[in-house]
Amino acid sequence: MLDPNALYDFLAGAVVAAFVTCALFFWRSWRRTGDELFVIFALAFVLLGAGQAILSLGGIPTEQRAPVYLLRLFAFLLILAAIYRKNRTA
Repeated sequence: MLDPNALYDFLAGAVVAAFVTCALFFWRSWRRTGDELFVIFALAFVLLGAGQAILSLGGIPTEQRAPVYLLRLFAFLLILAAIYRKNRTA
């Protein structure tokens, strides 16, 4: 029988790998174009991946996960600031 925790761990690892892959694509685009929007997106995706990895590997009880979610908040605020900055200067 399939263990639900094993499936959760597998999917959490897949999500972390997807975040890191997205970060690498944005990093490569930044190196090619020099546009700071791409490097900020890469940093945001690294933060999202780190937050997911901490949640899946840390074994943190649900009640104590709030500080980890601040990483996600910071990542989304970075994305919003980068988009605003890009549209303001364009």
